[in-house]
Amino acid sequence: MPMPEDHAGSPNEADRFARAREKQSLALLEDYVELIGDLISETGEARVADIAHRMGVAQPTATKTVARLKREGLATSRPSRGVFLTDAGAALATRVRARHRTVVELLVAVGVPEATAELDAEGIEHHVSERTLAAFQHFLDHGRG
Repeated sequence: MPMPEDHAGSPNEADRFARAREKQSLALLEDYVELIGDLISETGEARVADIAHRMGVAQPTATKTVARLKREGLATSRPSRGVFLTDAGAALATRVRARHRTVVELLVAVGVPEATAELDAEGIEHHVSERTLAAFQHFLDHGRG
């Protein structure tokens, strides 16, 4: 189904709801991929127990989501070695991290306190289109003019 940003005219209500559902489904995977990348950078490994703890979920919930990441080709795991990102997973983690930083920087630029911007960006970052993100970056690079 084409996304609203691909339409020549304004999106209809069904398009908006479909886009929101798709983004919500992807948001969880993006959060996990970003966290796994962070854990690997910080500690050299991403164990399911650590993922669950940092995500604030039960270990079976983290295990289920990691299984989904594996099905989507974003992660692999090895017995007694933890979870690792595939090249596609690592690339997604990099994009998600950059998108998060752009949203935080924009919020701070318009006067939102840093701590609030970090919290708010966590939701916004998953729903912002590439077109809007580019506009945010343009604003940050060139100011209001």
